[in-house]
Parts: sequence; C-alpha cells; structure tokens
Amino acid sequence: MALVIDASVVLAWLLPDEQTPAAERIIGRLLLGHQAQAPALLHCEVANALLTARRRGRVSASVAERLGRDFGMLPIAIAPADSDAALRAGSLALLHGLSVYDAAYLDLAQQRRFALASFDEALREAARSEAVPLAE
Repeated sequence: MALVIDASVVLAWLLPDEQTPAAERIIGRLLLGHQAQAPALLHCEVANALLTARRRGRVSASVAERLGRDFGMLPIAIAPADSDAALRAGSLALLHGLSVYDAAYLDLAQQRRFALASFDEALREAARSEAVPLAE
C-alpha cells in the first residue's frame, strides 16, 4: 500500500541516535519502490530537526549535511500546499487536538487513501479515529 510519511519516520531513519528497526522497514519499502508522499512541510520539518541536532551537538555540520543529502535522495513525492488542504488540516487539528502541521499528514493520507507512516502517537490515534490505515 502507498504511504504518507511524516517527519518522525524520516528522522528516526536519518538521525543516528533515533534509528529504529521500524523506521528501517518503512524506508526500506520506499527504496524497494513503494509509493510515498508527504506534504511540502516535510522539508522544513526535517531541515529544522537537523539544525536542532547540530545546535545540540548531536551531529556535526558535516554529518547534518550528509543526512540532508540522504533525505533528498528518498523517493518521497511532495504534495503541493493549497488553501483547501490547509483548511481541511485545520478542521482535523481542531477535532483531534493536533497541530495543523501534523494534521496535514493525516489529511493527505485521507485524500489519497494511503496508509499513514508516523511514530507520533497522537497522530496515529487521530488516524485510527478517521479510519486511516497505519503503516507498521
């Protein structure tokens, strides 16, 4: 099944101190040709997390740069942002107590009828409430 993948999964694959077997499995599916999409905000979320990791001394500048390149190589199609999607995400955020940013992933999964790949438990619970399948 095609996936909407959020930053929590990407970062659990990228950052050395966050790597998990579950993230490896999900990213492995992408590398084997499974379709994946994400809202355009994924790039900013990953860039911000890499910057934060640098500031906190979790990774060096050269490692952060390499991780950014690794992220750029992932076959994740980026869904363009539009006002309708933002409004739908806002409604989902209000309903489920999420940020609009997190709800954007849920909205995209709903609209595309894709499974959601996330390690964020509040987002996963919202997906369950909305009958959006979860990637395991």
